[in-house]
Amino acid sequence: MSSPANLRNFCIIAHIDHGKSTLADRMMELTGTVEKRAMKQQLLDSMELEREKGITIKLSPVRMRYRGYDLNLIDTPGHVDFSYEVSRSLEACEGAVLVVDATQGIQAQTLTNVYLAMEANLTIIPVLNKIDLPASDTAKVSAQLISLLGCEEADIIKVSAKTGQNVDQVLEAIIKRIPAPQGDQAAPTRALIFDSYYDDYRGVVLYVRLVDGQLTKGASTRMMATGAKALALEVGHLAPGMMADSALATGQIGYIVTNLKTTREARVGDTVTVGAGEPDSAKVKPLPGYRDVKPFVYAGFFPTSNEYYDALKEAVEKLSLSDSVLHYTPENSPVLGFGLRLGFLGLLHMDIVRERLEREYGLELIVTNPSTSYQVKLTDGTALTIESADELPDRSKIISIAEPWIGGEIVVPVDYVGSVIQLIVKKRGLQKSISYIGERAVIDFEAPMANLLTDFYDQLKSLTSGYGTYNYDLIGYREGDLVRVDFYVAGELVSALSLMCHRSESAKLGREVVRKLKEVIPRQQFAVSLQAGIGGKFIAREDLSSYRKDVTVKIHTGDPDRRAKLLDKQRRGKKRMKRFGKVDIPADAFTVMLKRD
Repeated sequence: MSSPANLRNFCIIAHIDHGKSTLADRMMELTGTVEKRAMKQQLLDSMELEREKGITIKLSPVRMRYRGYDLNLIDTPGHVDFSYEVSRSLEACEGAVLVVDATQGIQAQTLTNVYLAMEANLTIIPVLNKIDLPASDTAKVSAQLISLLGCEEADIIKVSAKTGQNVDQVLEAIIKRIPAPQGDQAAPTRALIFDSYYDDYRGVVLYVRLVDGQLTKGASTRMMATGAKALALEVGHLAPGMMADSALATGQIGYIVTNLKTTREARVGDTVTVGAGEPDSAKVKPLPGYRDVKPFVYAGFFPTSNEYYDALKEAVEKLSLSDSVLHYTPENSPVLGFGLRLGFLGLLHMDIVRERLEREYGLELIVTNPSTSYQVKLTDGTALTIESADELPDRSKIISIAEPWIGGEIVVPVDYVGSVIQLIVKKRGLQKSISYIGERAVIDFEAPMANLLTDFYDQLKSLTSGYGTYNYDLIGYREGDLVRVDFYVAGELVSALSLMCHRSESAKLGREVVRKLKEVIPRQQFAVSLQAGIGGKFIAREDLSSYRKDVTVKIHTGDPDRRAKLLDKQRRGKKRMKRFGKVDIPADAFTVMLKRD
């Protein structure tokens, strides 16, 4: 077992697709952690989706031996949806390797992670990646890093993670620049959980950093935030597979196999202590920074046929064992039947869960338009939180409705500042300030979460020719003049299509959605009206014309009475069909908000 002086705990932080997983691969190859024949791209990205999308979804720790030192690396997610996981990983380390793409420069998530690392007082090692590419501009991006970090040119390590060029310099810098972990080996045991997952055969596995004391195999442990008690059935480190040890010592990063049945009992950010009894609060204090992460994007998941509802529920239950943030409740729609309403951290999180359900469990799903949560105050003094528009009580019982707002920052080349500010204003946002890092502008803004849920990122990329990136965080709820827009198909309310929006946007939104519905709902044998309304007042309408069969084709004479009789019979038939006929609404209609102009 290495002494704390020979330990180095660090993580790799970067914007999405800047090459941090590839750099981790080269480090493991260079240190001999993984044999060359077992090496493959994105080794720490174990999920098929991670490899396909080229992103890191779940963080992964690995211990490497290099020149007598134990280097504990955590490869963190780069997407905004998983920023809390990144913050917990930073708390488990003393240093961070900041990877910046030499062809793209500093991006929004780069800034966010740098600020998190600075708050955690980490030693930051700036690394410029992809210097082998013809499009790389090392001088310009180096100037951006110097401006951001206040470092010297000599502090920046220029590498190519793909070819392995200068990766050994990064390992040397980790040993020289990052301090050894501090902790009291004689103090009561405290370990920070920075990730957890459920194993079908072993139970919940915790990834932890031992801050104080030690944790041995077979010890009784307690999660200080949730109060859950568990046995440490096995402890060890990852290289990158599980390697069992007799104990984890102060400063080390490793895993604990427990007998817990769900990750909800051992959440990310919680503190593990030894002893099943209540700890002495004067002796053992939980590590700071824990918060209960709650979803704020919701969508309805329905099977294509009601006979698959049980399979959907079972699949979501299994996924939720590993994903403590994934919340679900039963939902029943008159049109779609039985389903589940799921809560997510963001749209990427939702997309990943949907794809996993379809791929790993073979389900065909109908997913409704994503929405966010709202806080409603009622006339009787009660307050409630709703997760979908059809949960909104009668308007006469409501005093106020508050919607979530986010604070964010957009990083763009200076040429696009004007068009980006216009986009923010269009989304009911408020531009707060602008600062500059080299040739890039950082725009701080606030905006309602609901307006950024569907097409904001696509519009930002389109306006900035693909160069714009943004990052956000929830800043609270604000009251507004919010209304529920309902949609009617052939006079029938389709509650699964209902949306919440600001009154000033309701007419435009209603027209836009009914126009999109007209494109996706097939024509019928009878005319179908598509309407949008607030309360009892309609604000938009489109009509689907009916198919018309030429019933006069069978007339071989020019008898006008016969012609009029056949047309009248057809008209009466269509009128009756309109009264009793049902419109089959396709699955595309329920994701119409994701396809807005």
